[in-house]
Amino acid sequence: MNRILILEDDELFLETLEDFLNDEGFEVKCARDGEEVLDYCFKEKYDLYLLDINVPKISGIELLKRLRHADDNTPTIYLTSHKDKHMLTNGFLSGCDDYLKKPVDLDELLLRINSLLKRSGKLKKEIELPNDMIFDVENRRLLKGNEDLNLTSKVIDLLELFLAKRETIVTKDMIINSLWSYNEEYSEGSIRVYINNLKKIFGKDSIKNLKGIGYKFEL
Repeated sequence: MNRILILEDDELFLETLEDFLNDEGFEVKCARDGEEVLDYCFKEKYDLYLLDINVPKISGIELLKRLRHADDNTPTIYLTSHKDKHMLTNGFLSGCDDYLKKPVDLDELLLRINSLLKRSGKLKKEIELPNDMIFDVENRRLLKGNEDLNLTSKVIDLLELFLAKRETIVTKDMIINSLWSYNEEYSEGSIRVYINNLKKIFGKDSIKNLKGIGYKFEL
């Protein structure tokens, strides 16, 4: 599980980011000021930083300068309301890899995060599963031994969702949003078929149907 450290002093926005990234399968640590970040970084390693610029005690820009000076090259995205080109230039000179202007589109943020993790080699490439199975994250393939089980794209979509939310509840709406675009038709029957396909592979008890609530993937 990739670990993300967020620096943000807007409590509501911080909670939104934390909930969103937790739901996407990341382990998240939150800080409200720059000194708190330095303390966390001294104790633990992270795979990516999300830093606001205008925060108490140590600004995001000064903070990143200190981290880079200490040979901390963790991929970093600035989340900022600044539109001043000089400020953004300073941001990149301090060592950031990318930035997004507030208000932040969360789907775009997720794309930027995954892109940076992939580029830095920190995105997990394989997930080991029971019974000699491996999920190839990059190529979206489920392998048993060296054999590709050749699952359809929708079943792979569902498997990715269950793996991201393993041991937590996956609602029907979450499945619909993950498997179909807004202009595509879906059917309850299709959802049942895709779930049964995964049950045939992982066992009938691998996916629990929580009536009226959703599903839980347990391995």
